[in-house]
Amino acid sequence: MSSFLRLGSANAYDTALSNIMNRQSSLANLQENLTSGKRVVRASDDPTAAAQAERAVTRLARIQTDQRALESQRNSITQAEATLGDVNDTLQNFRELAASAGNASHSALERKAIATQLSGLRDQIFALANRKDTNGLPLFSALGSALTPFVGPQALPQDYTFAGLPGQVASNEVSIPYALDGDRAFMNLPARDGVFNVTLTNVAAPPHEIRTGGVTLTNPSLVSGSAYAISITGVDTTTVPGTTTVTYDIAENPNVTGPFSGSASYPTNSVVNIAVTAIPGLSINILGAPAVGDTMSVDPRPSVFSVLDDAIRDIGNAATSNAAMQAVGQALNNVDIGMSRISSVRGQAGDLLNRADRISSNQEKRSIQVEGDRSRAEDLDMVKGVSDFQNQQTGYQAALQSYAQVQKLSLFNYIS
Repeated sequence: MSSFLRLGSANAYDTALSNIMNRQSSLANLQENLTSGKRVVRASDDPTAAAQAERAVTRLARIQTDQRALESQRNSITQAEATLGDVNDTLQNFRELAASAGNASHSALERKAIATQLSGLRDQIFALANRKDTNGLPLFSALGSALTPFVGPQALPQDYTFAGLPGQVASNEVSIPYALDGDRAFMNLPARDGVFNVTLTNVAAPPHEIRTGGVTLTNPSLVSGSAYAISITGVDTTTVPGTTTVTYDIAENPNVTGPFSGSASYPTNSVVNIAVTAIPGLSINILGAPAVGDTMSVDPRPSVFSVLDDAIRDIGNAATSNAAMQAVGQALNNVDIGMSRISSVRGQAGDLLNRADRISSNQEKRSIQVEGDRSRAEDLDMVKGVSDFQNQQTGYQAALQSYAQVQKLSLFNYIS
C-alpha cells in the first residue's frame, strides 16, 4: 500500500514569517543596544545587572554631593586660615607700634597719637575675628554661634564675650568642619593661657622707677582666675647691712584662698628683680626700686581684644616714661601669647585642609571604582555588540531570501 503525505503550505509560510519577525525584533534590539551603548537598556533585559547599575548610580550621586559639600567646606576653612594670617600680621604691626611707644623721648601727647593708631589696628582685628564666608556664615563660629560671634567691649569683668558654643566640629571620612573654633583662637582662660595685665597704681611719691615683668604660669591647676592687688608694705635696708628686704601683701578678688603675703631680699644698690611667688599658680617679677605704698594690680584678660584695649588705654594714659614702659612690656608679653594661640589654630586649619585633600583623592578613587562597577553591569561591549549585530543582520537577510525562494514553490507553477 502506498502512503501519501500532504504538507500544508500555509503552515510553512506562517512558521517562516514568525522566524523572520523574531529575527527582525532581535536585530532591532541589537541596534538599540549599539546606539545607546548599553547592554541593559531596561530592567527586563537583565534584572540583576539593572539593580547593580542603579545602586552604582546612587553611590556616584552621593559621592558627587559629598564632593560639592567638601569643596564648600574647603573654601571656608581656606578663608579662615587666610584670615588668621591677616590677624597675625595685624597683631605684628600692633606689636611693633606699641614697642615704639616705649621710647623714653616720646611725650605724653605723642603716646596718645600712637594709642590712636593702635585703636585702628584693634578695630581691624576685631572685624577680622567676625568675618563671614561667602555663604554669610562666621568663619570662627566653633560648634555654633550668633552671626557675630564676638561681642564687645562690654562692662567689666568680662569685657568681650564669645556668643557661641566653644569647640571644634569633628571631621569624618567625607567632610571637614565649615568653621574654626574662634573661642580657642581669640578668648583666654587664666589657667590655660596665663594672660594677665599688670598696672601700677597709687605709686608712692617721689616718682621712682618700678616695673613688672609678664605673669607666668607655675602651676595651672592652682590658678583660680581671680584678680590680685600687690601692695608694697615695707622696704628694710637696715636690719641686714648690705641687704634690702621688701615685704608685700596680696589681696585676692574674688577671694578664693587669699589674702597672701611674702617677702624677698636683694643686695642693696643692685638691679632689683624680685620674684613674687605667693600668688597660687602664678609668678611675677618686680623690677626697679619698689617703695612703700606702691600697688600693682594683676587682672586676668579674657580675650585678645582685651589685651589690645589695655595696651591702648595704658599707653595713651601714660604720664611718664616709666608708666609707658610698663604698659609696653605688658602689651608685648600678652600679644605674644595671643599670636601663639592664633598660630596654633591656624595650624589646625592647615591640618583640616590637608585632610580635605586626602578625602577628595579617596573619593575620586572610589568614584572610578563605582563607575567601573556600573559600566560592567550595564554597558555594552562594543566589539561583541557589532559582531552580534552583523551576525543577526546576516541571518535576517538569509531568512528573507529563503522565504522568497520557498514562496515561489507551488503546484500551480508546475502545472502551468
